[in-house]
Amino acid sequence: MKVSVRYFASLREALGTSGETLDTQAATLGALRDELLARGGAHAQALARGKAVRLALNQVMSSEDAALAEGAEVAFFPPVTGG
Repeated sequence: MKVSVRYFASLREALGTSGETLDTQAATLGALRDELLARGGAHAQALARGKAVRLALNQVMSSEDAALAEGAEVAFFPPVTGG
């Protein structure tokens, strides 16, 4: 399925992009995060399990067990973001 992924604040800076469209087999937000971690490099550092990263699904704060659906918008951001 295709999902839209957006990165905010320090994550956007670390990854060098504000977003991308992904074709994924992930069923949950946590599984999607794991797919991104598996890319290695900047993704593995920015989204590492030891780091505090907040997630939103279709503009609603969500936990990693939230189910993904075709066309979903997923956002990753640090717990505190500036204007």
